[in-house]
Amino acid sequence: MLVKLYASAVFGVEATTITVEVNVDKGAGYHLVGLPDNAVKESNFRIAAALKNIGYQLPGKKIIINLAPADLRKEGSAYDLPLAMGILKASGQIQAETLDQFIIMGELSLDGSLQPIKGALPIAIKALEDGFKGFILPSENAKEAAIVEGLEVYGVSNMEEVIQFLEGDLALQPLVIDSKEEFNQTLEFPEFDFADVKGQESIKRCMEIAAAGGHNIILIGPPGSGKTMLAKRLPSILPPMTIKEALETTKIHSVAGKIKNIGLLTQRPFRNPHHTASSVSLVGGGSYPQPGEISLAHNGVLFLDELPEFKREVLEVMRQPLEDREVTISRAKFTITYPSSFMLVASMNPSPGGYFNDPDAPVQTSAAEMQRYLGKISGPLLDRIDIHIEVSPVPFEKLSETRKGQGSAVIRERVIKAREIQANRFEHLDKIHYNAQMGVAQIREYCALDAASLQLLKTAMERLNLSARAYDRILKVSRTIADLEGSEAILPMHISEAIQYRSLDRDGWLG
Repeated sequence: MLVKLYASAVFGVEATTITVEVNVDKGAGYHLVGLPDNAVKESNFRIAAALKNIGYQLPGKKIIINLAPADLRKEGSAYDLPLAMGILKASGQIQAETLDQFIIMGELSLDGSLQPIKGALPIAIKALEDGFKGFILPSENAKEAAIVEGLEVYGVSNMEEVIQFLEGDLALQPLVIDSKEEFNQTLEFPEFDFADVKGQESIKRCMEIAAAGGHNIILIGPPGSGKTMLAKRLPSILPPMTIKEALETTKIHSVAGKIKNIGLLTQRPFRNPHHTASSVSLVGGGSYPQPGEISLAHNGVLFLDELPEFKREVLEVMRQPLEDREVTISRAKFTITYPSSFMLVASMNPSPGGYFNDPDAPVQTSAAEMQRYLGKISGPLLDRIDIHIEVSPVPFEKLSETRKGQGSAVIRERVIKAREIQANRFEHLDKIHYNAQMGVAQIREYCALDAASLQLLKTAMERLNLSARAYDRILKVSRTIADLEGSEAILPMHISEAIQYRSLDRDGWLG
């Protein structure tokens, strides 16, 4: 008897419907075709044990299973449940007349219980597009899939429930979630707050500017000056995600298998990979493609602590994603694209010893050693970082203060207002939403300078010997500072402040 039912395969961050064809006939053997990987091939052992333990059996006949389309690789153990259900129906052990109306996914344990799967959200989106009545999956993934309105989502804990439901012996209610209510629910404020930061007012101002314009930023300072502490608090002042951003972010984390028993991700992600990370772990890919850290940071912050300690080839692979805000991974057998629109926050010591140009430092470093140290970061990568800021250690007087500084909530309100100005400015453009995304044409249109501002910028570039790459970056940051002030025009004071944030472009920075 031939039976057809449906599952799904996730490729990149999109899903493809898979037709599972099961034929049980005279003979012996178990044949699984359609480009399955090892995890799918091993399913027969899990299925046999699970069926026996819930009172069914693997038929002693010839079983042929085809996963179509056959040229698309099928990966993972989530095909266990549809394969088992297909075998039961094809062998006449169940009737399940409505089996082909659902997408069915789930990994089987030997006792018949179900383990969570990856990619439930993109699978649910595809199931709705293809007109399926519902989606049957492990209960731990149900809330995530139920975000998709118009699709009946049934979370089950074991295969017996699936059989009873399809046979009409068990009434299951689809999980219903109001995605807007889920998105708008009251959220706890982030754990880290700028109110806890002692001193460092100029650095907090710099972080506010970076958040307001979506600018990449690098913090340069000796150990213990607070670089990591400041970076961890940046998400607390970023604008709340839109529902579109929340869905995009949730989809990526769903594919990576990092979501369990939750619906939408409503907090902007903060990713902090160790400096020993490989290029694959950073940008994604591998034998079984998975999103990397830069995609997991989509719509959030990627923090690279001790930037020069990362391998140069690892940092170089970030250049294209920083420019295009997506990463394309090309291999002989596949090409996939992951979104990667994130804010890069990097930190570094000014020298290998960490105390360059500090007369009281325990370790002295020559200018040549420092040059080699900074040489680990390429110019093209620095081109993509708008703000460079030096972080100095906090004096004891500031550390011992009991008065708290300005909190994240207050700063965030100013950031939101500046972002609203930018959203209105770029509303006619599809791919530009804030100042850091401006190209040359937008810079020329929205960053026009009057004579006084232009003269100030010219003088600064000549006296400080700023590189040519600093010009556009200064204009972008100036535009953001003006937006924070509510100024339509970029004034000389905005240019003057932006010039301070190009430390690594100054010849004099080396002393």
